[in-house]
Amino acid sequence: MTGMRGFRVHVVSDVHGNAKDLARAGDGADALICLGDLVLFLDYADHARGIFPDLFGKENATRLVELRTARRFDEARAFGASLWAGLERGPAVESAVRKQYAELFAAFPTPTYATYGNVDMPELWREYAGAGTTVLDGERVEIGGRVFGFVGGGLKTPMRTPYEISDEEYAAKVEAVGEVDVLCTHIPPEVPDLVYDTVARRFERGSRALLDAIRRTRPRYALFGHVHQPLVSRMRIGSTECVNVGHFAGSGRPFALEWAG
Repeated sequence: MTGMRGFRVHVVSDVHGNAKDLARAGDGADALICLGDLVLFLDYADHARGIFPDLFGKENATRLVELRTARRFDEARAFGASLWAGLERGPAVESAVRKQYAELFAAFPTPTYATYGNVDMPELWREYAGAGTTVLDGERVEIGGRVFGFVGGGLKTPMRTPYEISDEEYAAKVEAVGEVDVLCTHIPPEVPDLVYDTVARRFERGSRALLDAIRRTRPRYALFGHVHQPLVSRMRIGSTECVNVGHFAGSGRPFALEWAG
C-alpha cells in the first residue's frame, strides 16, 4: 500500500555497470524504471573500466577514445579491428556482457520495468530478467494507475553500437505505444538542446518520430537518457515535460516521479 504519499517511481538510465548504486536505486519507491544501457563497454572518463580495457588494456582503450572523440570513426574502426583480429569477437563480448548482466539484473528491485539502451544486447535480457523485472519495447503497461509506454534502443550511428535500429523500425515502435501518460525511451526526441553533449562536444542522435509523437499525443512526461552531459536536461514541448533522467553511472542517483494515488 502506498498510503497518503501517493505513488512514487524512480527512473534510471545509462547504468553502465554501476551495480552498487543500482541495488539502492529503488529505495523509497513503489517501482523502478530503467531506460537501458546496462553494459559498460568502455568508460570515457576512466579508460581502465569496461569490457574493452579488460580485453585489450587501458592504453589501447585510451587510443580508441581519442579517435572516437576526434570523430575519426574510420580510424577507430580500423584500430579496433586490428585488436579484435586475434580474438573471436562474438564469444568474447558475449561472455563479458553475460558477466555484467548477471550482476546488474540481480540488483534490480521488485518491481522493475526496463527497456533496452543502444549498447545493450536484447537477446540476452529475457535470460537474466527475474520474475520481478518486466522488459518492454514498443509496449505499454499500467504503473500506479498511469499508463507508461516504452521504446528501447537507439538509431544508427557511425559508432555501430549493438542495438541500433533504422528510423523506420524505431518509428513503428513509437507508433505502437500510442497515447500514454508517461513515454519512456532511451534516446531523446530530436531537439538540439536535448541531444547535444557538452563534454563530448557533439550531437547525439535523437528521434524525429519521438518528437512528432510527443507533439501529437501530449503525454504528461517524456523520460529518457542517452546523452550523458546534456546542454539542457529538462524542457517543455507543448504540455509535455521532457526530462533527461541523468547519467546514473556517474551520479548514482535516480530521478523521482511522484503522483497522488
